[in-house]
Amino acid sequence: MNIHEYQAKELLEKYGVAVPKGIPAMSVDEAVKAAESMDTALYVVKAQIHAGGRGAGHFTDNPEGKGGVRLCKTVDEVKEAAEAMMGKTLVTKQTGPEGKEVQRLYVTDGVDIEKEYYCSVVLDRATSRITFMVSTEGGMDIEEVAEKSPEKIIKVSVDPASGISGFHCRKLAFGLGLKGAQVKSAVKFFSNLYKAFVELDASIVEINPMILVGDEVMALDAKMNFDPNALYRQKAVYEMRDETEEDENEKIAADNELSYVRLDGNIGCMVNGAGLAMSTMDIIKLEGGEPANFLDVGGGATAERVTVAFKIILSDPNVKGILVNIFGGIMRCDVIAEGVIAAAKEVDLQVPLVVRLEGTNVEKGKELMAASGLPIISADNLQDAAKKVVEATKQAQAAA
Repeated sequence: MNIHEYQAKELLEKYGVAVPKGIPAMSVDEAVKAAESMDTALYVVKAQIHAGGRGAGHFTDNPEGKGGVRLCKTVDEVKEAAEAMMGKTLVTKQTGPEGKEVQRLYVTDGVDIEKEYYCSVVLDRATSRITFMVSTEGGMDIEEVAEKSPEKIIKVSVDPASGISGFHCRKLAFGLGLKGAQVKSAVKFFSNLYKAFVELDASIVEINPMILVGDEVMALDAKMNFDPNALYRQKAVYEMRDETEEDENEKIAADNELSYVRLDGNIGCMVNGAGLAMSTMDIIKLEGGEPANFLDVGGGATAERVTVAFKIILSDPNVKGILVNIFGGIMRCDVIAEGVIAAAKEVDLQVPLVVRLEGTNVEKGKELMAASGLPIISADNLQDAAKKVVEATKQAQAAA
């Protein structure tokens, strides 16, 4: 689960991570009042969307204008910036060409930045350790730094059994070239950042840029993502969820205990089990097709939940064919068949449907589909299913 920058900073500040003063605003008037309450000579107005690259982005109503991060010297300029952002669609390299509508703003205190750095905390699954990555190349995409200047990325892994220690933090600080009081501030910053990461069940914390103001290390920007499996014990974090930022189908899927991620292809996939779903997408690509989604109905889905899953797939206008690949263990093949039949009839299926069933009650599932009267293409195995759905999808597109 993602949250906005201002929410991330609120959480981090509670853990003692230094951040510039800032006030969220849900309207232009609130942005103006926020600026009026701040004693500063420079304001920063930031669009709040779940995407990076806001400053370098553009608004669809003014493609040649300024992006989603603007410096303002007066309250009037804050109002002008807020009016140019609120309710408008911001396009960045992470939103795609459709962009995201700005419904929240963040007015912050402009600070005198001496140096910018990069800092992130992630779980390295290869070592099962929480890992810090820092770089002197702040404000840049870490992927670009890794490609062009990998020697400028410093990594420090922390054993979760012992936790973070002073030597971890000093190694990071010295690696960034910090000295004297700056090191002391950095040690506190990194230590508190680690504590926030662990106690809030975060999956990533990215501070880009992390800045030096005098001798103090601060988070000028903050991105946090959380482990969805741990949200049941993170009530305060879950309450920060902004459903307007979520894909509508992904939201419906989550509400029905389905795992769904929309992709760019044209072949919809419905599978039980994350590993099988990944394999299904791989073999579709191997046969020359492009998957339109990742959709795992899980091991104990009901016919009703399968119907919801089917509707989610078909709500994507790019879907020109569907592959249902089920290995029945806990999930019975006849239950899947009932859900597929019910959904296909309800939505008036107009695209090719290939179904591969194997496992518990497979014969009963096949009998149900055969008796349904629907033009379902049966497959004997996964490779056969992938070939048939790719071919059927191509034929359907050619006919259209």
